[in-house]
Amino acid sequence: MEGVTAVPSPRSEPAGPSRTGRTSLAAALLSGALGAAVALLATRQEWSEGTATVAGGAFPLTATGSDVTGVPAALAVVGLAALVAVFAVRRAGRLAVSSVLALAGAGTVAAALLGASDSTALDEKAAQASGDASATVGALSHTAWPYVAAVGGLLLLVAGLLALRYGRLWPAMSGRYERGGAPRPRRATAPADPDRPEELWKALDRGEDPTGA
Repeated sequence: MEGVTAVPSPRSEPAGPSRTGRTSLAAALLSGALGAAVALLATRQEWSEGTATVAGGAFPLTATGSDVTGVPAALAVVGLAALVAVFAVRRAGRLAVSSVLALAGAGTVAAALLGASDSTALDEKAAQASGDASATVGALSHTAWPYVAAVGGLLLLVAGLLALRYGRLWPAMSGRYERGGAPRPRRATAPADPDRPEELWKALDRGEDPTGA
């Protein structure tokens, strides 16, 4: 009876870290891009409204998010830039950029919540409309848009936390383009010498006639 030789099959690499990296990367990209878009959109909407007393009548006033505070929009742009920059750096640089992304998200949340009850912008408009520097807005009310901006900041914060936790598993820009902006040229191989014996054997193996013209 002939012996049977068992050939061990090659072990496949565990797919856990790779799958986790892809999943966290997709979640961070979606969360960061959506968060920045939501925060920027929310700052362009009406955050508060009220009235100013002008010539014995009520003059309606409104204030957008950018009128109340420019911090959420600015931090949303910073967060979006940090999300893109995460893939251009490695190791300590990636950790620093991920921290900037998380801090931009946290700052957006804080600034939006602080602006949700702010009346400074409308007070200034009331003073301008009435011509009285001490005038303040009346019948003040706020919309839900500051909280929408806070949700956008929260999404940016989630993207930053994902980058801090799983960023080491994410791909980076290829090093081929890091120097000079162009891929490194390959070294040219020396042409084969037909007079060498090993080249003759290789030609015979290919079915060629090494003695032919």
